Amino acid sequence: MTLPVPRPLSRARDLTWVVALGAGLWATDALFRKLLVGTVAAPTLVFAEHLVLVIVTLPFLPRALRTLRRCSRSAKVAVVGIGVGASAVATTLFTYAFNISAKSYDFVTPVVVQHLQPLFAITGAMLLLRERIRARFLFFAVPALVGVWLLAFPQPWHVTVSGLSVALLALAAAALWAAGTVLGRMVAPQIDPVQLTTLRFAIGMPTAGVIAVLSGDPLWVPNLSSSGAVIGLALVPSLLALVVYYLGLRRTAAARATLAELAYPLVGAVVGILLGTHLTGSQWAGVVVVAAAVTGLSWHEATARTQAVVARHPEITTREHVPS
Repeated sequence: MTLPVPRPLSRARDLTWVVALGAGLWATDALFRKLLVGTVAAPTLVFAEHLVLVIVTLPFLPRALRTLRRCSRSAKVAVVGIGVGASAVATTLFTYAFNISAKSYDFVTPVVVQHLQPLFAITGAMLLLRERIRARFLFFAVPALVGVWLLAFPQPWHVTVSGLSVALLALAAAALWAAGTVLGRMVAPQIDPVQLTTLRFAIGMPTAGVIAVLSGDPLWVPNLSSSGAVIGLALVPSLLALVVYYLGLRRTAAARATLAELAYPLVGAVVGILLGTHLTGSQWAGVVVVAAAVTGLSWHEATARTQAVVARHPEITTREHVPS
């Protein structure tokens, strides 16, 4: 398959800050997840959440399926990858990590382990989207990663993680979410944000159902209060956050988007504080560094004469091209 020569992404249309807003909304899920820890298994929660989301987005599904039918084969594969990997599997892995760490009232570690996500996403953007990253990008990326490192470990020179299982589960989720960022950027020119969000949930729900059945867990939560928490989790940090995120992603390079997504661990740390997790002085410094790096990147890309990331529209046509 060969692709048409892509054209540069217009600077004026860059919406890095919108991606950061959507990522920040994701972090509010801890407020809902805390109500379900110890009473709802991770596969049950993920399937129930997807079920609510599919019901809410059902009116948009016929049009989304028609759009998907017109897309190229590679775009269809990407959408399936987003639904299966970034939606169902990644969310299940993260929920397992959150439930384990919450037993010790640590609501920050699973979130800040996502600091490795940019490394996965930037690599994927270079390989799949042909994005060109200039050296000045490091002036924002390195401080952001250092800031999240400070957030992740209360004693940054004595690196420990609250349980190896939490770190591995959260790291696997980070890799899958990073892949979802790259794939979402790839299909964004062909599928609008509402349709992509609808397809993500529609594909993720049966995948989550299979995971729950194989795990021997029920497909719904046990009581009315848990049901309310699931609905809130589905509507705010999932549905609203994803719509905002995809709106921004349509006009933001994947490499910039993944750095903007560091707003997620930033807001997650704040939410963790509200839930009783205490931050050290170095962790507070990390909050400031991440906020400055994400804000600085967005401002730079909108105003600087030379951008740090040269984005390319993949512009995959609805028909595959076979090389001669």
